[in-house]
Amino acid sequence: VEIYSLHVDCKVTARFAHTVITSKIVNRANESREATFEVELPKTAFITNFSMSIDGKVYSGIIKEKASAQKEYDTAVSRGQSAGLVRITDRKLEQFHVSVNIAAASKVTFELTYEELLRRQLGKFELLIKVRPKQLVKHFQVDVHIFEPQGIRFLETDSTFMTNELTEALTTVRNETKAHVLFKPSVDQQKVNPELDETLLNGDFVVRYDVKRGATAGDIQIVNGYFVHYFAPDEMPVFPKNIIFVIDRSGSMAGRKIEQTRDALSKILQDLRPQDHFGLITFNSKVMEWKSSLLKATAENVASASGFVQTLSASGGTDINRALLTAVSVLDEAERLPERSVSMIILLTDGQPTAGESNVEVIQKNIQKAFNGKYALFCLGFGFDVSYKFLEKMALSNGGIARRIYENADADLQLQGFYQEVATPILTKIDMQYPENAIEGLTKNNFNLFFEGSEIVVAGKISNELDLLPVEIKAQSHSSDLTLKEEANVKEKEQVFQNLSYIFGSFTERLWAYLTIQQLLEKAISAQEEEQKTLEARALGLSLEYSFVTPLTSMVVTKPSDQQQRELANKPTEAG
Repeated sequence: VEIYSLHVDCKVTARFAHTVITSKIVNRANESREATFEVELPKTAFITNFSMSIDGKVYSGIIKEKASAQKEYDTAVSRGQSAGLVRITDRKLEQFHVSVNIAAASKVTFELTYEELLRRQLGKFELLIKVRPKQLVKHFQVDVHIFEPQGIRFLETDSTFMTNELTEALTTVRNETKAHVLFKPSVDQQKVNPELDETLLNGDFVVRYDVKRGATAGDIQIVNGYFVHYFAPDEMPVFPKNIIFVIDRSGSMAGRKIEQTRDALSKILQDLRPQDHFGLITFNSKVMEWKSSLLKATAENVASASGFVQTLSASGGTDINRALLTAVSVLDEAERLPERSVSMIILLTDGQPTAGESNVEVIQKNIQKAFNGKYALFCLGFGFDVSYKFLEKMALSNGGIARRIYENADADLQLQGFYQEVATPILTKIDMQYPENAIEGLTKNNFNLFFEGSEIVVAGKISNELDLLPVEIKAQSHSSDLTLKEEANVKEKEQVFQNLSYIFGSFTERLWAYLTIQQLLEKAISAQEEEQKTLEARALGLSLEYSFVTPLTSMVVTKPSDQQQRELANKPTEAG
């Protein structure tokens, strides 16, 4: 069974990426064989389409409500036959895998489409394409087209498998606002060595870029009445942080995990700014404070803390409740902190609460009451024994986010990377204001914190015939209260995308739907039951209307009648 053509075609329009992967396979055997289509896509993406074309007959995936698709599926299949088509494979990726029997000399074309909004992190956007054909492919091609009306500030490609020969197959052409990256290695260039039919193509192919920023109040794009507003101020003074690290040292952290935690913490402490204040709390069944109050991040204090970190060892149970309440009381009682500063608590744990209060709902209530909107809570779940759902709900209820740290060689780098994302708060209490009577379906428009190198994205529908869309942003910086104003000329903005042949559909509308679904699902995590149902119902409606495979929908894939008839593609989530 030979893959004779594999094409990855990705179009990015103002951060919204639309990727189509097409694989063409022929069965050169003289009997029927199984053809497999296996690709990895970013977790942040939603699948929107899948089809198989076998000897000219097309079998398309149909997106349905998850519960009803599951019911149909269960009746059609005796239990335990298929595990679904999508599973999480690593920190950033999930895998879509489907197989189909094809007759001797038959051909099959698989086509998968997915979409995602590229998120700016540490000053750049990253488009990740996983390349793993597992065989030499006669026609292999990756095309990435980028159109950024604001202008492309820089663009680079990176790969985990490049050789000098393969570099010759890579070309990048760009002007002010557009770029085209083409990677088209011949069969000879794909080979590990000339004698063997073994492929070099196995790993990540990454395009990173950033855009130019002129207007202080951000950039607005408008297509077919849907607008999207990107806001990413830079060169602002950084807020001093008051930060407490709450570190799990229970028995399950023993060995590699506690070593990686020690390494990461030592480096993170070095990265604190002199005007920051910090504290360290470690916990198992008992809660231990390194110092009873916050200290300024002087060289001396940092060195002393690093020394303490090196002595961390792991044993005992897990009292998350008391550890977090202790951290809150340290912040509550802190004196002489800078008047304009940002307070946050970073929790790192690898397990369930087993000591002290172990009912997660009670813990959540206690924590929310203690935090009371004053501080941000970031929860890092180390490995797969944590209740990620619990950590995620706790973080989202208290102005932060949760992240899973994958147990592998680079866990310490994952921890440092997370810290870097939240290390430089430059704005707080950001409120993006639009004319109330003229905008419908506005996505989230107020934000607690803005970190340097990230980006705020707000989208909505312009409901009446506006000529000008005025925007006002209110926020607090370290030095002052800001009010930024901007207005977009609707007709001029609509013109920008008119004459571009390769831009897909009304990308702002799909971006709006994608963002709205993500935010509804995120809000549902920390909502009460009734509100949760309402939020999920709205997210489901949009998922079906715009054909997105989200945690609330399934794609039903039907196969030729002589095979196991139906399979389901679901969207896996980090919380399982």
